[in-house]
Amino acid sequence: MTQVHSLWKTTTSLPVVGGTLGKRVFSIAFSQKAPYFASIHPRVTELRPNYASVVIPKRRSVQNHIGTVHAIALCNGLEMAMGGLAEATIPDTKRWIPKGMTVSYTAKATGDVTCIAETDQEQWDTAEGDLPVRVRGELADGTVVIDGTINLWVTTKK
Repeated sequence: MTQVHSLWKTTTSLPVVGGTLGKRVFSIAFSQKAPYFASIHPRVTELRPNYASVVIPKRRSVQNHIGTVHAIALCNGLEMAMGGLAEATIPDTKRWIPKGMTVSYTAKATGDVTCIAETDQEQWDTAEGDLPVRVRGELADGTVVIDGTINLWVTTKK
């Protein structure tokens, strides 16, 4: 288990209603790993191997000129979810780095957005080189506002 996944398990097991405080503590700590994550005020809601979700609350600091969540804020949320997933999933003998991102903006992000990253375990079991991570962002009603893939470059640790 990686340090990130271990920290998630520790903080979310704190004896507070629904693990809310632990999730907030984890979200703040994880945002320090890549400080630009803090700019979207993320809230990690789930982290496990092959799955992560991060909520970007709609607030003035992440809005664009038409009052919706800005496209780059959405991409930051997707990248944070992907990074959490990768850290919770990757075998100890491997390492990863993001290689590229392809996204489509499919609807206006008019409210809080849940950014989701998903993979299949088989991808990691045989990972060497390119590994695509499926990502999407959804409103509370299930409307997908951004959809795409983040490609990772996975190699064996030397």
